Amino acid sequence: MNIEEIIIRDAREEDLEPILGIYNDVIINTTAVYSEKPHSLQMRKELYYERVNNNFPVYVAEVAGEIAGFSSFGHFRAWPCYRYTVEVSVYVDRSFRGKGISKILSLALIDRAKAINIHAVIAGISADNEISIQLHQSLGFKEVANFKEVGYKFGRWLDLKFFELLIDNNPGPIF
Repeated sequence: MNIEEIIIRDAREEDLEPILGIYNDVIINTTAVYSEKPHSLQMRKELYYERVNNNFPVYVAEVAGEIAGFSSFGHFRAWPCYRYTVEVSVYVDRSFRGKGISKILSLALIDRAKAINIHAVIAGISADNEISIQLHQSLGFKEVANFKEVGYKFGRWLDLKFFELLIDNNPGPIF
């Protein structure tokens, strides 16, 4: 597969079933999501519309008509003074991992953040996920926090690291 074969586009409601399949596989088999129970299609729909209605992106990576991964960002915190800060999520189907799709999806999110005047982009990453840590560092994210033993999954305590990418903009004062 070549990079040219990957199409990044806005997700549509009909993409939610394959997105759900990718996400539930991540929940069940990895520490990338600190959840133990698979999500329902209704949960995915609610999250999708919450993001879209807030002018936040939900992207899919499509390869030969198949959804290979997805990405999005949403509110970091829901309070007004955090409105220039978002938290990113990027997930790739296990059969497409290691092909550069996460990077392409992440770059699309960064471009969108710049376009809508976001200042801080946050990534919460399980400390045992070295691949994701390296990806985010390669994109300019800096580690800003390391929370010890805040998650418990697969019979062990998990550390959570926060990485931050600051975008040079000046949104102006809040009135």
